[in-house]
Amino acid sequence: MSQDRFHDTIAEIDRLNAQDPNMENKDGKSIPKELLYGQRMSTMLLEFDQNASETLKIAARGQHIQRWTIPRDSYPMDRKGYLMWRTELKKIHGKLVSSIMEKYGYPPEDIQHVDYLINKRRLKTDPETQCLEDVVCLVFLKYYFGEFIAKHAEEEEKIIDIIQKTWKKMSDKGHEAALKMGHSDKALELVQKALS
Repeated sequence: MSQDRFHDTIAEIDRLNAQDPNMENKDGKSIPKELLYGQRMSTMLLEFDQNASETLKIAARGQHIQRWTIPRDSYPMDRKGYLMWRTELKKIHGKLVSSIMEKYGYPPEDIQHVDYLINKRRLKTDPETQCLEDVVCLVFLKYYFGEFIAKHAEEEEKIIDIIQKTWKKMSDKGHEAALKMGHSDKALELVQKALS
């Protein structure tokens, strides 16, 4: 029963994320952006923590569920606006995933735990919240960092600042995994500058 409800929950998250109108190219195929992101989160979680709990796996897959429904520009385009946008998104992602879990018969404590993880409560003190944050950062560094560097090529200070902020959120285990990744020469140079 447990495996069935787990698979049904993951399938429902994917079904909703497959509605993303924003596409990303992977191996020559166009894939809805948040569907691909959720799959990358699951893959990275399994690489990073083979013993991840069922609730952590659900939180990782649902981390960005239907993210496109609240565009970034619906909030002021400054740091404060960005933080407000992120807070609102986390609440919505938590509620959506909670409603899916409820539909498939998860107990309230599991639902509450996933909402807690998605909202990143007690980062640095809760091991599963920290694990999820590490996975978020690793997915960014592996799949989106190169694109970020290209987009902000003229703003080296901004890139270094983002690396430093990302690094601060991660655990020692996360740092170790990040440094083992195959980065481009440019990315490595920026990481070294940020960490020196």
